[in-house]
Amino acid sequence: MINRRYFSGALAVLCTTPVGAANRPNMTMHRSPTCGCCGAWAAYIRRAGFSITIVNESDLAPIKSGAGVPDALQSCHTAFIDGYVVEGHVPVEAIEKMLSERPAITGIAVPEMPTGSPGMEIPMMKPEPFKVIAFSQMGSSETFMDYPNGFIAGR
Repeated sequence: MINRRYFSGALAVLCTTPVGAANRPNMTMHRSPTCGCCGAWAAYIRRAGFSITIVNESDLAPIKSGAGVPDALQSCHTAFIDGYVVEGHVPVEAIEKMLSERPAITGIAVPEMPTGSPGMEIPMMKPEPFKVIAFSQMGSSETFMDYPNGFIAGR
């Protein structure tokens, strides 16, 4: 027999824990300690149910280079999750797609810092279109996901 206290507690957990959160791999993000948008992206990732460890770095160039992120795809932070690289303000749905499909790539990136991408939301400013680019150590890259109208949370 389920008592009311047990049921209320279980319901609270179900309502506050994103679906699949317990099965999500941990993420580690390297960033400059002075970058506010990196913190906003990390908060967005946590709200989606990912555990994220933040490592502050004075020089991100060796991290990006060692991870195989092409110069043209670099952004303000570099994250690592389950054997993949996530560069910049990548939406959660792109990370989830990569983790579920497991493509033979090094990682995905949102180059630069498009206005309106996750962590780059600016009130009263229209989101910029952007693409999530898949890249590999062999130097190839291709569009992984396209956001022609910018990022719309919950889309």
